This record gives sequence, structure tokens and C-alpha cells, in this order.
Amino acid sequence: MLITVLGGSGFVGRELISRLIRDGDRVRLLTRSPRPPAHLAMLPNLECRRVNVHDEAALKREFVGSDVVINLVGILNESGFRGRGFHLAHAELARKVVAACVAAQVPRLLHMSSFGAALDAPSFYLQSKGLAEQHVRQAPASLAWTIFRPSVIFGTHDSLLNRFAQLLPLSGGWIPLARAGTRFAPVWVSDVAAAFERALRDPTTIGRSFDLGGPETLSLKELVELAGRLSGTPAKVIPLPDFLGRLQAAVLNFVPGKPFSTDNFRSLQLDNAPSTAGLEELQITPTALSTIAPTYLGDAGQDQLRYAAFRRQAKR
Repeated sequence: MLITVLGGSGFVGRELISRLIRDGDRVRLLTRSPRPPAHLAMLPNLECRRVNVHDEAALKREFVGSDVVINLVGILNESGFRGRGFHLAHAELARKVVAACVAAQVPRLLHMSSFGAALDAPSFYLQSKGLAEQHVRQAPASLAWTIFRPSVIFGTHDSLLNRFAQLLPLSGGWIPLARAGTRFAPVWVSDVAAAFERALRDPTTIGRSFDLGGPETLSLKELVELAGRLSGTPAKVIPLPDFLGRLQAAVLNFVPGKPFSTDNFRSLQLDNAPSTAGLEELQITPTALSTIAPTYLGDAGQDQLRYAAFRRQAKR
């Protein structure tokens, strides 16, 4: 098949594209860069197209001839504070993708959402994801769609455990934590990619959504403590009451990169712990965080980081 992927340069995309090409499919990656990302550049049957994915006319042109379109585009924070960035990246783009698929006569769409997405959710992030799902569900009958709603995704290049592992040494392990009791069911990136892969081959997934959760449920505090144990800096978590958590988020709104924001705080009002039923229905055995995290945050992971740092220095 010819599979066109949006948002394929990121964490989930690199895993999924590698799988698709290994299966013998051709992949057309739409990206802002004129060249494919370094981690994908050597893959055969990968065509990289420089495209503004928010240009609906350009999407129609690029979708022509595609057997499947996969939309992985997502942001965790926006540059502003009113939800417009989330709306454009999630809801408005989903509307354009559906319209372009219909215009280009693409028969199949796989869409990445998030567990907890809903129009009445407490955060702009989850609301925009909910509206995006609505656009996909309202697609004409000619477009066969499937939606995936994962919990937080973990793996070698994740932005969850790796971020805490990097922050903890800077503070001597002390970390004030908002919404420390919010619970997650972290799902392995390879399991998420496998879910997309299975849906491509299984027509019974058409017109359905799948919540994707891992077999372990942990609080945010427990996730931080796990990152500390594995990375060698034991975490000393200070759970913050909500009024201090909101204050922390309000301050960090203005830190470059927004490591934590008011919208993140709102999302944490809800537990993010789907069951493993979605993966199991796709005949995928869920992989536990505790079996994978040591491979990239333990001694082996630290060796990889040191080797990467050595390579960067050698290139200077």
C-alpha cells in the first residue's frame, strides 16, 4: 500500500513508519523539512514531501493515490493561552484531513487521539482532541476510519520518563509536583504502533475507536519515583495542593518550552488510565512499563546517553 503519514517525524511516527516499511508498504511522509528526519533517512520506500499540512489544497494534492492516510499530529502545549493553537493543530487539521481524503478519494484514515478526549473535558488539549474525533466520526461513508486513544506513551525517546530523569539531578532529586495522585496506564510505543498496523489489515476495526492502556496503573508521583530509581537520582516528591499546583503552572507558562502549563494542570484533573482491552481486542499483548523502562533509563540507557554525547563532541 501507499500510506501517507502526517506527524510521522515524532516519537510514535518513527516506530510506526519503520514497521510499515518492514511490512513492504510505501510511505509518503509529509513534513515541514525538505529532508527526512535523520532517524528515518536510510529507510527504503520512504518518500519525504515538504508540505504545509495546514494547507488543505496541498493535502488534497499529496493524498492522491494514497491507500491510507495516518494522522499522528499532536501538540502538548500551545504558544498562547486561549486554546487556539490546540484547535488548529488538532480539530481544524482533522477537519482538513477528512475533507482532503474525501476529495482525493482516499478509502482509509487512521487517526491518533488521546484517552479522555471530549468536548466537555477540562483542558483545551482534550477538548480539541474531542472535536477532532467528532470531525473524523462525521466523515462521509466513503472514508473508512479508525481512532486510537492512548494513555501516556513510553519508550526510548519518550518525553515523560526521560524528562523527569533529566530534571531530577538538577534539583538533587527534589521535585514539587502538581496533581501527584493522577493515575496513568502507560502504553509502550511499540504496542501503539502495532495497533495502527493491525488496523490496516483488519476491516473489523473500521468505524471504531480503541482506548490503549498498558497493564500497570501508576500515579504521577510513582512515575517520577520510577524515573528517579532507574536514572540513579532518587526522587523526593513534594505533592502540591491544587492552589499551589495552579500557581506553579501559571509561572511555568512563561518558561521557554513550557515544561508545565495551566492547560497541562487542567488535563491532570482527570485520571488517564484506560484498560488493556483495546490492545487485547487487537490481539496485542500489552507490555509493562516496568519491563521496558530499565532498558533506556537504567545502566544500558545511561551508556547510550554517554555514547551519544561522545559522538556529538567528536563532530565538533
